[in-house]
Amino acid sequence: MADNLTDRQALYFASMRAGLEEATGKSLAEWTAIARTCPETKHRARLAWFKAHHGLGQNRASLVLAEAFDASNAWAEPRLLVESLWSDPASRALYECIDDLAGQLAGVKRTARKGYTAWSRQFQFAAARPMKDGALMLGLALPAAEGREAPRREPWSERLTSRVRVDGDLPAELSAWLNAAWAHS
Repeated sequence: MADNLTDRQALYFASMRAGLEEATGKSLAEWTAIARTCPETKHRARLAWFKAHHGLGQNRASLVLAEAFDASNAWAEPRLLVESLWSDPASRALYECIDDLAGQLAGVKRTARKGYTAWSRQFQFAAARPMKDGALMLGLALPAAEGREAPRREPWSERLTSRVRVDGDLPAELSAWLNAAWAHS
């Protein structure tokens, strides 16, 4: 997974892993053994169980759960996440255009998630998620303005302060928007 993380993201995950034992008194191996005793089977329920029973917050619990249960290691295979997420041909075509534009910017890393795909330099500057009707929702690290609205309950970073629904043709301003968001990341 490290090859699709920005330097800042990789440093964050490394420091979280390194500081787990110091912060909690237990090693990753000990937490992994505890995780395997969790009676829950879904990720969110396991996170809630860790918080309720062990006081472990979401980020540390997610680290432990990935170690304990991610046998498929899907996060290490961003291509598979992208294939699964962007399976609709219409939204896939839109995604590929945006990915191509974002990929032309210097130092950009694409990060695949289960529900969306994000682009970062030092910080996340754009993300897209497929819509059920073949469109996609694009979040940008730009203020809401003409053509872009404030986000409502989006799964990506709070840094993305505007969104635009993309269906059919790409907005003429898309390249300029991506460049401006990238410049601030």
